[in-house]
Amino acid sequence: MLEKLFKKRKLREEKPSSQLPGGLWVKCEECKSLLFKGELENSMWVCPKCGYHFPVPARERLYQLFDGGEFKELDGELEPEDILGFKDKKPYTQRIEEAQRKTGLKDSVVNAVGKIGGFKALVSCFDFRFMGGSMGRVAGEKITRNIERAAKERLPFICISASGGARMQEGIVSLMQMAKTSAALTLLEEKGVPFISVLTHPTMGGVSASFAFLGDVIIAEPKALIGFAGPRVIEQTIKQKLPKGFQRAEFLLEKGLIDMVVERRELKDTLVKLLSLFLGGRSGNQE
Repeated sequence: MLEKLFKKRKLREEKPSSQLPGGLWVKCEECKSLLFKGELENSMWVCPKCGYHFPVPARERLYQLFDGGEFKELDGELEPEDILGFKDKKPYTQRIEEAQRKTGLKDSVVNAVGKIGGFKALVSCFDFRFMGGSMGRVAGEKITRNIERAAKERLPFICISASGGARMQEGIVSLMQMAKTSAALTLLEEKGVPFISVLTHPTMGGVSASFAFLGDVIIAEPKALIGFAGPRVIEQTIKQKLPKGFQRAEFLLEKGLIDMVVERRELKDTLVKLLSLFLGGRSGNQE
């Protein structure tokens, strides 16, 4: 018993710093309830009263998914460059530096490998805190590298999206990542390697218009906003009121655009079941 308690405590101490809300109490954005932080952590940052899914950083998601919270991070050395000399209200270089300080990441995507329910898998996970999870050259390269690894090693590939779309500060180079990542997925199809796409709030723009909707199975978190242009932009363009819940996960499920809506606390179990089906029950003794 003491050994199990020590192991649990050790894992929590080794848990990646996630920069989630501080303090002992956190206010739910949906129902406005005041929640004890420890209770939220135990519920994977899902409000126990209304089911609201708090946004969580990439490394926190990886910690939740991989067995024992253990994973190896890949391609961590890659970081963006200001190839266009872009400047809006701030120089792009300044925005990169600020995002890196805030998140402790080099860019918006974290690549990792580890075991999920005993099955070895490669995971790419977006972090919305890094410039809105926007996809630039580095994010596209990281996703492509993980897809290529998955094809070469015949390991399942999982991508967890949380993005506002392509990164405008990189112009056409960011848009090229849509084609690059989508083309890379043909390698998985040729090798019969599964790709599971997990869409979280929000998954928009160039990410939703490319690899995010090309999964063999597409899963979304409850009430996640998913689409290309935002609902306000669409309403202003077509001059019509959109249906209630338009572009939310449940609406897309009803229309057949995604396969399932899965609550965060059930995501790992769902992924394990899918991996078991795809891999024919082959266990995670894969090395």
